[in-house]
Amino acid sequence: MSEKKKDKRMLWTLFKTCFLISACTFGGGMVIISMLQKKFVEELHWISEEEAMDMVAIAQSSPGVMAVNTSIIIGYHVAGLTGAILTVFGTVLPPMVILTILSACYVQFRSNYLVALILKGMQAGVVAVMMNVSISMLKNVVKDKKVTSWIMLIGAAIAAVWFKVDIILIILVCGVAGGLLSWWEYRNVPKEA
Repeated sequence: MSEKKKDKRMLWTLFKTCFLISACTFGGGMVIISMLQKKFVEELHWISEEEAMDMVAIAQSSPGVMAVNTSIIIGYHVAGLTGAILTVFGTVLPPMVILTILSACYVQFRSNYLVALILKGMQAGVVAVMMNVSISMLKNVVKDKKVTSWIMLIGAAIAAVWFKVDIILIILVCGVAGGLLSWWEYRNVPKEA
C-alpha cells in the first residue's frame, strides 16, 4: 500500500473514530475519554497508556471542553495539524447536529416520560464508565510506586470530597507539584559525560 493511501486511511480512521464515539456516548468528557483510550491505545496502538494519561491531564487542565481538547491532542500526536482539525470536526459535529434537532423539539422532548426514563438509565452507564476511567488512572499511580504520587492522590481526593475544594485549584496545585517534583528528580540525575 502506498504511503499516500496509508495516510488517507489513517486520517479517515481518526475522523470516523472521533465522530462515532462522540455520536454514541453520553455523559461528558470522561466517558468519551475512556472510549478514545480504548480505541487509540488498546485497539489501534497509536498511543501508549502513559501518553494517553498525559493527554487527559493536559486536556483537563486546559480551558474548553475536555473531549474536544483530548481529541485535538490525539489528532495532533497521530497526524499533525490535519489530524487535529479532523478530530475536532469528528468530535464536535455529532453533538452540534443532535442539539440543533433537539432544540427545535425541546418542549415536547422535556415532558416525555419515556425520554426521562431513558436518561435515568443512561446515568447508571455513565457512572460505570467514569469508574472505569478512574480505575485506569489509579493503576498508573500504583505502577508509578512513588510516595509523592500517593500523597498527591490522597490529598486531592480529601480536598475534593471532604473540603469541597474547587477541582481547577486541585488540578493546578497537583500540576505544579508534579512539575516541581519532576524537575527536582531530573536535576538530581547524574549527568553522563
